[in-house]
Amino acid sequence: MAGLGRLTTHVLDTTHGKPAGGMRLDLMMVHGDHSHHVFSGRTNADGRLDQPLLEGDRFHPGTFELIFHVADYFSSIGMAIQQPFLDIVPIRFTMSEAAHYHVPLLVSPFGYSTYRGS
Repeated sequence: MAGLGRLTTHVLDTTHGKPAGGMRLDLMMVHGDHSHHVFSGRTNADGRLDQPLLEGDRFHPGTFELIFHVADYFSSIGMAIQQPFLDIVPIRFTMSEAAHYHVPLLVSPFGYSTYRGS
C-alpha cells in the first residue's frame, strides 16, 4: 500500500473569512497509548502546506493526529485573547487504504469543524 496515498490539509480562519496563513501544525502517528512525531510545518498564505504531509514512500495506513496551534495563530495576527478558549486543536483520524486523505480545519477562536475532504 505504501507509495500510492497522500495526506493534505487546509486551514480556514472563519472569523476573518480567509485562509489561515502561518498556522503551525504537527503530525503525529499514534500507536495505542503513545505517539511519535512525523512532521511539523506552517501553512502558507493559502492556508495549505507547500507539499503533502505524507505521500509516496512516506505514506502508510494507520492512526494519526494533526495538532493545530490555534491560539498561537490568532495571537500572531493580532487577536490577543486573555484566556483563549481553544489553544490547540487535535484531530485524530485513521487512514485505512492508499488514497488521498484531506483533513481540512475551519476554525475561529471559539470553535472549529473538520471533515474528510477530497
